[in-house]
Amino acid sequence: MAKPTAAGEAFTELVLEVFRLNGLAIEAGDRLTEPVGLSSARWQVLGVVDHAPAPVANVARMMGLTRQSVQQTADALERDGFIEYLENPHHKRARLISMTAKGRKALRQVELRHASWANRISAGLDLQRLEAVVEGLRQARERLEEDAASSHDGRIAPTEGP
Repeated sequence: MAKPTAAGEAFTELVLEVFRLNGLAIEAGDRLTEPVGLSSARWQVLGVVDHAPAPVANVARMMGLTRQSVQQTADALERDGFIEYLENPHHKRARLISMTAKGRKALRQVELRHASWANRISAGLDLQRLEAVVEGLRQARERLEEDAASSHDGRIAPTEGP
């Protein structure tokens, strides 16, 4: 059985810390968005389509989620009047998610709440260290994307050596 290298152990610690951070970030996002009738998931979808209408599959790809979960979130956003579906000139069946005025207003309110929250949480943190962490996470994400793209059957294969 292969033993992890020092880098492998550090990467494992990184993944575990990201899992913990993700849970806390989703909880905080839900607290930030609840007053305007959103959730973290709904906020993420609105944030993607704020720039331009997009098909569910594109939103899912950008967020790293399944198409089905984004479809469920988008359907709920439509029922509550935050988005509408538009015809897609490039694909007959893949309609575009487009934000409504209600969705745009809610998103702007969340963005204001988020800015205050982010400023409060980040106060006292070392900016250079924070930026280095972001770059490290970006590199880890890119390696994971490369690994997923190179895996033909979706399973993680053991490797020999470092």
